[in-house]
Amino acid sequence: MKIRYLHTMVRVKDLDAAIAFYELLGLKETRRSESEAGRFTLVFMAPEGQEDCPVELTYNWDGDEGLPSDSRHFGHLAYSVGNIYEMCERLQQAGVTINRPPRDGRMAFVRSPDNVSIELLQDGDALEPAEPWKSMENTGHW
Repeated sequence: MKIRYLHTMVRVKDLDAAIAFYELLGLKETRRSESEAGRFTLVFMAPEGQEDCPVELTYNWDGDEGLPSDSRHFGHLAYSVGNIYEMCERLQQAGVTINRPPRDGRMAFVRSPDNVSIELLQDGDALEPAEPWKSMENTGHW
């Protein structure tokens, strides 16, 4: 089954300070997106020549007062998969809880045995929403 590493996400309290720190490490901004509706900015940074292995800095515009003390810095690992429904079915059959089912045919979240959040994204276009996924509720947190 096809799987490809996408990125690692960390939450940041001060976006400018975080960018400056990662630049000190030698990373450069490779892309940025802002969500007015979600009130957040995503900045992807990677070492030169390794643009396909970025760190995603997630900055919540309204703040995140729990940072840095609540261990919310690390968000998730992300992987694209060839067929999100097949991957979720395979994981579910192995006893893995699908915390955020792929209701949209595009994105799901599961947790590792060590409670690491893993985002699964459909490679390419989203699949047509399908049962049982499109009616499945979230379980726990992701």
